[in-house]
Amino acid sequence: MRYFSYRRLHLWGRSSCLALLLFFVTAQVQAQQERILDEIVAVVGNYIILQSEVDGFVMGVMNQQGVPYSEDMWKSSLEHLIEQQVLVIHAKRDTNLVVSDMQVDQMMDTQIDQLEARVGGQAALEELYGQSILEVKADMREEFRDRILADDFRRQKLTGIKATPTDVQNWFEQVPTDSLPTLPDMVRLSHIVRMPLVTDAARDEAQEIISTIRDSVIAGVITMEEMAQLFSDDPGSAQTGGLYEDMGLGEVVPEFAAVASRSPIGIYSHIFETEFGLHFLRVNERRGDRIDYNHILIAFDDRKVDDAPAIERLELLRDSILTKGASFEVLAREESEEDLSKSRGGRVTDPSTGEKNLFIEALGGSWQRVLIDLEPGDLSEPFEVELLDGRRAYHIVRLDARIEEHRVDIVTDYELIESRALLDKQSLVTQEWFSELKKSVYIDIRGKAKALFLAGN
Repeated sequence: MRYFSYRRLHLWGRSSCLALLLFFVTAQVQAQQERILDEIVAVVGNYIILQSEVDGFVMGVMNQQGVPYSEDMWKSSLEHLIEQQVLVIHAKRDTNLVVSDMQVDQMMDTQIDQLEARVGGQAALEELYGQSILEVKADMREEFRDRILADDFRRQKLTGIKATPTDVQNWFEQVPTDSLPTLPDMVRLSHIVRMPLVTDAARDEAQEIISTIRDSVIAGVITMEEMAQLFSDDPGSAQTGGLYEDMGLGEVVPEFAAVASRSPIGIYSHIFETEFGLHFLRVNERRGDRIDYNHILIAFDDRKVDDAPAIERLELLRDSILTKGASFEVLAREESEEDLSKSRGGRVTDPSTGEKNLFIEALGGSWQRVLIDLEPGDLSEPFEVELLDGRRAYHIVRLDARIEEHRVDIVTDYELIESRALLDKQSLVTQEWFSELKKSVYIDIRGKAKALFLAGN
């Protein structure tokens, strides 16, 4: 068992297609330079795996993780490629899984753009690969489609795996005490957030920009995807052309959901406002309350907003808590304008893990400065903060607890231990699942790979 390991070979299948494309490019270039004949090292169903594919994957892992080559790495890489193809075969048998051409195009465009940035532009990539970008995309198209299918199939399985309290306790008891890491200073925090007031000047400017964009898209001058990449202020989708897939209407703000739920498929919506700014969208597919869509966001210029109302409101709320005994949690639910924490009474958690214990060293400088003078239970004055989505706001912060540097403990660090227990449980279930999936797929390991596998046994 890899205690508290962040790198897990069995989860490579969830890595980005960019990494995979890099591996294949590396393998292609290496083969051209060395002028060697490729060898078939495995057959999975009707698909063959070449030695160059495995070599390219290994080189990618070495570059990403900064580790030296080993035969175990080569063997594990082949196992991964076999498992990926097994997943693809089973995913294609699942008639409920469908990958649209738009999904493939968006993923390819994004990943190739990133790869061009790494190698120095389109011309450099074309020279490296010995093909035009159009030819690269044509060659890689079905590979990308298969990867998306495999990831969706895997995701279906992982979604249903949960770590129970018993799982967490059993996992923790198996970890030798001297293997438990020491964690740096942490804090637990709550806050109430208020947004600056959008002025007429900021709203008019955003309206002019997004109207011009929408008119150009509708006129066919430029695609919505291209406009999103150029101008959208949504960091989560701009690089993918404004695309979101399989999004539940309950996962977006009400104003957005209201438009998305009634917008005809394939039609550009009217311009509408949310707390993030002005949008328009195009619904690509609807499945009950889940949709695939593209959107463009133009945020309000925070240099043209009025900060005073937000600061004044926070000062009033702070006074109500300190002098009138008002409940911080109740006011957070009623008054805070940051959805991530307001539903939890203002509690701030790690968005990626849900953990309530936050490493001080990982917090931004503005957070660290205000925490210096706070004792547990203290409430800060209003101060400016940049939210996770990039918006500028003001908030008051309550320090709920300080946790000094300590060895991991199941009571204090339950969420952290739970996440590690879940990873290991997912690993175990996935390995057993792969074993079953492989039984119904033809697999033949050949040549160098066969010898390597036999030696390992």
